[in-house]
Amino acid sequence: MPPQKTLDSKLARIVADPSCRDFILADAKDADMAFGLAAPGLKPGGDPAHGPFRTLAEYRDSIREIVAQGLVDIMLMSASTSEALTIEEGIFTDSGVTPAVRMNDTTDIWLAAGSGGYTRQPALPFSTATIAQAQCGRVDCGHGDRGRGANLGLFSLTLNDDATLDRDMLTAYKEFRIAAERTGFRHFLEVFFPNALDRVPGKAAGDRPRDVARFLADHVVRALAGVPRAGRPAFLKIPYLGPEVTEQLASYDRSLVVGILGGGAGTTHDAFGLVADAKAHGARVALFGRKINAAENQPAFVRILRSVADGDLDAAEGVRAYHADLARLGIRPYRSLEADLVRAPTATAYGG
Repeated sequence: MPPQKTLDSKLARIVADPSCRDFILADAKDADMAFGLAAPGLKPGGDPAHGPFRTLAEYRDSIREIVAQGLVDIMLMSASTSEALTIEEGIFTDSGVTPAVRMNDTTDIWLAAGSGGYTRQPALPFSTATIAQAQCGRVDCGHGDRGRGANLGLFSLTLNDDATLDRDMLTAYKEFRIAAERTGFRHFLEVFFPNALDRVPGKAAGDRPRDVARFLADHVVRALAGVPRAGRPAFLKIPYLGPEVTEQLASYDRSLVVGILGGGAGTTHDAFGLVADAKAHGARVALFGRKINAAENQPAFVRILRSVADGDLDAAEGVRAYHADLARLGIRPYRSLEADLVRAPTATAYGG
């Protein structure tokens, strides 16, 4: 019998008792939906602008390694990578890790090098993959095929305080929810900060929301108020909104599990500290992409990240433990221990 997915057991405990110690970790290896050649990360000594970059095969090797380690609860991938690893190789069949697929790619994550224009324009809805393709690798699934692929997907929204643009974004989400409910496909909801408040046609600088964190939280609550239980997301993926708003959102509806996104790589303390802060103020999920992928040694980084998320180490202790692991492995860290203990704000969107 396949092992129970840790995501399912933890979600059940968190909803039943939000004060429990459980914390859900996801590795977001879906960057090929955004960055193109740079998605797998730099090869040693590479330059961020010119590479050389790791290959897609190496990127997928790192996914195999993290899944085999078994310390994350979710592995988020593009539909093409999930087809290769979930459907064809079956690496999740005997694993407690749940495979997931990015189900839409709004224009603010179209990050081809040399362009940059999409990130400065208000986001528009678009989806490359379909639910059936996530579940079985084809537009039309045959009898019994839906269980071969992923049955969990990420749907992303970027709202820019413009009625027409935001209606179109929410309409796309509504259409996805209806299709997901009809096919028994689970999802979690990602909501980014506005990406182009100052570039919405007709909007003056003084018309911007005064409190962007509250703007995002209120939109989440409002958008989901009209969604019955069968169509609601399993959890959220949003930027960390700070102590006050995060606590208010987490306590508003105990059935809505709050998760935070990692954003830019930053220092090791940025990553571990973000998990500790978010958990202290009510979040119960962290989805890290660049923070894991940019680590000197991903399995070692994930092992310490799990210890911090579970409350076995504080963030600073985690940084020291990670550097000790690198030393034992003979790996030279990118930064000195002192520099890696510094915390600074990192980007909270793909285009940051």
